[in-house]
Amino acid sequence: MTDSKEAGVVPLDERLRTRVRTLCDDFFPRDAGHPDVLGRAADHLVKEFENLGLPPRRQEWTAGDARYANIIAEAGPPTEERIVIGAHYDTAGAQPGADDNASGVAGVFELARAFAATPPPLRVELVAYCLEEAPHCRTPQMGSAVHAAALRAAGARVRLMMSLEMIGYFRDAPGSQRYPLPGMGLIYPHRGNFIGVVGIFGQSRGLRAVARAMRAATPLPVRTLIATRQVPGIERSDHMNYWNEGYDALMITDTAEFRNSNYHTANDTPETLDYHRLGHVVRGVEAAVRQLAEAP
Repeated sequence: MTDSKEAGVVPLDERLRTRVRTLCDDFFPRDAGHPDVLGRAADHLVKEFENLGLPPRRQEWTAGDARYANIIAEAGPPTEERIVIGAHYDTAGAQPGADDNASGVAGVFELARAFAATPPPLRVELVAYCLEEAPHCRTPQMGSAVHAAALRAAGARVRLMMSLEMIGYFRDAPGSQRYPLPGMGLIYPHRGNFIGVVGIFGQSRGLRAVARAMRAATPLPVRTLIATRQVPGIERSDHMNYWNEGYDALMITDTAEFRNSNYHTANDTPETLDYHRLGHVVRGVEAAVRQLAEAP
């Protein structure tokens, strides 16, 4: 994955910025109360995958009186085992949702771009989910629940699932990072300048390998947490549904409201994100996926 401006190549930082801004500006509001906007966003994401040379499929279902869709593309050979990488494109109410979660969606599409150009040796399934946010969170209508249940029903083998959940907000100021439990600040940094790799005991067996690969690929600090599902916030994204189906899964995150004061507000705008460090996250995840794909 290149940042070069030579030969007319748009740098990764700028591609990410454009993807985030397009979702925030052209598809607003993209919450469950506006299924027409979510439908237009889904059409846009289909075209984006097609433009990358990865013709996608729609996975549709009904919630309430409307139809919604996950947009799914694949890179690499059609192996029985696969790696799943996903991010949700809906928002929590009528807000831009730049970090939550246009940042994750932009990351998925830049990974798709990289894997289309140089396919990994294992199938990689790239998914843009709908209905991660309330009122459908933790229900069977959640897009990732639909996807994970379909994989389980088909007997699909998943080496690892990675949810990209808010990956673009970074701060260097002391005290800019908070934590869900007392005492965590004695172990983890007080500056919000790192990316987190989060999992649970027994169902996140790729966590350490992913963190090592990410650290080797970029200078961005990577911090890990492996805990129980009782830790506040640890389940709060699409990876939860893969745990529910018995798969190994991780969340890649900037820690959401524990760092980003714009969480679930109208202030979650494209201007607040750090696209250079967001690019580091994408490069790190790409390196991790390639390493996992090459493992026996």
